[in-house]
Amino acid sequence: MSLQPPIAPRHPVAREFHGHTFVDDYEWLRDKESAETTEYLEAENAYTKERTADLEDLTEEIYGEIKSRIKETDMSVPVRAGNYWYYGRTIEGKNYGLSCRIPVAEGQDPWVAPVIPEEGAVEGEQVLLDLNELAEGHEFFSLGASSVTTSGRYLAYSVDTAGDERFDLFVLDLETGELLPDRLTGIFYGATWAGEEYLFYQRVDEAWRPDTVWRHRIGTDASEDVCVFREEDEHFFTGVGSTRCENYLIIEAASKVTSETRVLALDNPEGEFEVLWPRETGVEYSVDHAVIEGQSRWIVTHNATGPNFEVGECSVADLPPLRELTVLIPHRPDSRIEGVDTYRDFIVAAYRRGAIGRLSVMELVDGAYGRFEELAFDEELYTAGFGGNPEWDAPIIRLSYGSFTTPARIYDYRVATGERTLLKEQEVVGGYDRSEYTAYRLWATAPDGEQIPISVVHRADLDLSAPRAAVLYGYGSYESSVDPSFSVSRLSVMDRGMIFAVAHVRGGGEMGRGWYDNGKQLSKKNTFTDFIACADELISTGLTAPDRLVAEGGSAGGLLVGAVANLAADRFVGVQAIVPFVDPLTSMLKPELPLTVTEWDEWGNPFHDQEVYEYMASYAPYENIEAKRYPNILAVTSFNDTRVLYVEPAKWIAKLRATATGGEFLLKTEMSAGHGGVSGRYDRWRQTAFEYAWTVRTAGAA
Repeated sequence: MSLQPPIAPRHPVAREFHGHTFVDDYEWLRDKESAETTEYLEAENAYTKERTADLEDLTEEIYGEIKSRIKETDMSVPVRAGNYWYYGRTIEGKNYGLSCRIPVAEGQDPWVAPVIPEEGAVEGEQVLLDLNELAEGHEFFSLGASSVTTSGRYLAYSVDTAGDERFDLFVLDLETGELLPDRLTGIFYGATWAGEEYLFYQRVDEAWRPDTVWRHRIGTDASEDVCVFREEDEHFFTGVGSTRCENYLIIEAASKVTSETRVLALDNPEGEFEVLWPRETGVEYSVDHAVIEGQSRWIVTHNATGPNFEVGECSVADLPPLRELTVLIPHRPDSRIEGVDTYRDFIVAAYRRGAIGRLSVMELVDGAYGRFEELAFDEELYTAGFGGNPEWDAPIIRLSYGSFTTPARIYDYRVATGERTLLKEQEVVGGYDRSEYTAYRLWATAPDGEQIPISVVHRADLDLSAPRAAVLYGYGSYESSVDPSFSVSRLSVMDRGMIFAVAHVRGGGEMGRGWYDNGKQLSKKNTFTDFIACADELISTGLTAPDRLVAEGGSAGGLLVGAVANLAADRFVGVQAIVPFVDPLTSMLKPELPLTVTEWDEWGNPFHDQEVYEYMASYAPYENIEAKRYPNILAVTSFNDTRVLYVEPAKWIAKLRATATGGEFLLKTEMSAGHGGVSGRYDRWRQTAFEYAWTVRTAGAA
């Protein structure tokens, strides 16, 4: 017998703020411990399962394609740290990977990564962690910290088995294979070693804000740990780490718009952290350490002289005001500097220009500053990054590269010679010909005249003489950029004749800090109207049509597509919203909720500001549902999500079903998962296959 759509009971409560009253019929769903809540979510899951039963074959087909294209037994490129090469392995049939290492061989170049067999015994290999063993017996598993001492003796690692991003940390003696008695429970991400005797880590407050940094002495009980820093301002997060040169520990306290850095000599871990530059509202900075002509220097990336940041330097011993640093990279209106990474013999800078992330390298010739030289790449749309070199004196940079049509590549770039060595390219099992796909950029005109970039990728032989099924993806918050990257699973969509497009809307960071500033707080609606303009551009050029176009977004991108469903329901046949932030005003009015106060710098503070309240009320997806036909909507959420609570999409779907005059509304709640969804690679592939199957069917490409 066919199930009827679940009808959520109405238990109205009135919310009153700034002279406005909003009656919320479904706020009762926030009670996670209530049997009524879980029964409703289970009813929604059963209904979604029935309504998508006809997708089972397509889901399995796409899952099979994803699985067949991925090299299941594989390994990462080894990274040298100290006297070992560290790498990860995956094994066919196992959900999780293995962390391994081998010693740096005597008589071989210590900077040339060894070629290690993907299968079979490897001489000298040590398995540090088998995540499959750690995950056994748990429906969810996530690794947090994985940090080895410089000597290579101790490994600190942490695990989350609920999805709520609270971790338990353990210390493993890699020489004996035994766990030390040290155990830290309920901590935040990460762990930083100071020698072999001390660990620095973070804890969160009741609102899930990492507000404290702690020092743990190996061999002592956690009750003896010392809080070395507490951030009282609820707008600020804390973070702790160390410089690559291993001279300094660093604590950073940062809100969305302001930061402050404290440092301590790493060889004095029981000392007092000192502030470099006291916080100044609206000023952000980060530091790294360099040695120039034998002198210790701070290399500082900051926005004290302009919104797109500049890079300056000064003596560690003598700090001038931020605005009086010696400039290494000046502020430019067309380039957003994202940060620098320092080594003994060179400095790498990352920045963004023309909606593409770029890299430059400055060689320190004879210990003195040289010139930054930008690295060139062949494709118009690409993503390049650096990392994976823990060693201060490394003569190489580990580069990552990829695009919409080029599988991920890893290079070693030898700075002194400019030589690039390809170490690995992501293998697409069964063969892949990048010439069979094409990627290019279009531009849409927003209502205020701003030009919005759109990335488009599809099969090169796709017949474009008639509108095609398409998916338009967007995010548009936190200055996050959606960069060109290769996706094995996306091939299954494009091979069925679909176009994949990305709307690089304001609120993101693709076009600089101004792009972000003009898509946040009281300018947030630009994010939504930019996305609609991108949809209109795809439609007007004939690439797609409203009855063939699906909007997709997750988390803050779920807010985007939720708002767009209200504003432009006629442009889309479907909306897929993953862990969507669709009840933002209710959340931002609850300071006790995870992340709320720290998020006020992003969305505005409706709790204290009537103008912000009224502005958010005018676009909040949940509060602006109308009695009209909507696109078909699939919302996917996780019961243990601590970032966007399950209650938001649950309320949204309940109200859509009760109010809209047309459209099918489905809610799928993963009952043992967090913000990132299900864990285990096979489960993730199957979830992706289900989401793509829904998109393919909804857009009419099946």
